[in-house]
Amino acid sequence: MANTSFLPLKKPIQGELNIPGDKSISHRAIMLGSLAKGKTVIKNFLDGEDCLHTIDIFRKMGVSIEQSGTDVLITSKGAHSLQEPTVPLYFGNSGTTARLMLGILSALPFYSVIYGDPFLTIRPMNRVVNPLREMGAKIDGRENGEYLPLSIRGTSLKGIRYELPVKSAQVKSAILLAGIFTDGETTIIEKAKTRDHTENMLRAFGADISIEGLTVKVTNKNELSPVNITVPGDISSAAFFLVAGAIVPNSRLTLKNVGLNKTRSGIIDVLESMGANIAISNKKEIGGELLGDITITYNQLNGTIIEKNLIPRLIDEIPVIALLATQAEGTTIIKDAEELRVKETDRIKAVMDVLRTLGANIEEKPDGLIIHGKTPLKGGKIKSYSDHRIAMMGVIASLISENNVILDETASIGISYPNFFQDLNRIKREKK
Repeated sequence: MANTSFLPLKKPIQGELNIPGDKSISHRAIMLGSLAKGKTVIKNFLDGEDCLHTIDIFRKMGVSIEQSGTDVLITSKGAHSLQEPTVPLYFGNSGTTARLMLGILSALPFYSVIYGDPFLTIRPMNRVVNPLREMGAKIDGRENGEYLPLSIRGTSLKGIRYELPVKSAQVKSAILLAGIFTDGETTIIEKAKTRDHTENMLRAFGADISIEGLTVKVTNKNELSPVNITVPGDISSAAFFLVAGAIVPNSRLTLKNVGLNKTRSGIIDVLESMGANIAISNKKEIGGELLGDITITYNQLNGTIIEKNLIPRLIDEIPVIALLATQAEGTTIIKDAEELRVKETDRIKAVMDVLRTLGANIEEKPDGLIIHGKTPLKGGKIKSYSDHRIAMMGVIASLISENNVILDETASIGISYPNFFQDLNRIKREKK
């Protein structure tokens, strides 16, 4: 892979951007649209590598899916019409696809094999496999089903009552998706509220689902019905430009139609707690999801503490939040984030390595990071760890560095933000 060098910006950024569709919602829209009988139309679908893998696997099971850029048309005869795939199903780097599909495939009446790229292959699956086995799932693989590749012999499942041992929307979603096929009621109790896109979408597709506090219940009483979906802009992608606007002096950016789901909007709370100048306008609700326009204007920042139940609401944004913290006066503490160690890479270690290389004063802890600011970033050669969020963090860091930032690869960015560099160049070229 060729190194790519990014020059310091040395001027403000400004303008408006339309953020690409939410990755989590795009995955779920394809899955439920493929299980619903009829035609489902999806607008603003994220045309990224992860979500394209989800389309591909349902095509391999006989679902008609037509895609034109960010528009998708799914024509399905329902979950019972899905066919046994004739080849192993490849999930690439997508942990969401792997974990959620385990819930679906466990309940379908055929055999399947799933695998992924080298990074997905080392991510733990037992957190999903174990509760699914309690439901009766027949799953086998390396180390008793802890790691891909896995084989699934679909069978009839039974409802369970399950208290989540980890704060994971992927585990919750896998069980819920299995639950729409099972005999009896499936009940999930969370430790803290995690992203609820699966619940919102199941409700939109007509599933029998109820939510009370941290308890979610689902049954197989209702057949899924197709709906039209407009996917909000992904706040996890927006976070990189929110941070850019907050740390590049004299900048002002507006990000349009960004998802503001309360289970995902922790980045906004953090920016406000650090003193960022942030405003939200044009709020609206589409398909059970809140969205609006976010404007960020450069302002002096102060350190903060990020912990406990805030963590699930911003788990994917922590790499770029750590970059944000390097430009805040005082100390920022990130803790209770041990989940980062089992993401696309060990993100705690990766963030510490990248930011320390660039000149940050940062400490690694077992469950998080301590960042001492404000520190200038000097630039340098960094690794992306083939992790899209680490790569984008490095690119945003280059905007304020004293010298070039050299990144070992940028191809991973296509996983979640195919047009990242076009959008970045657009706001860098705006007339001042």
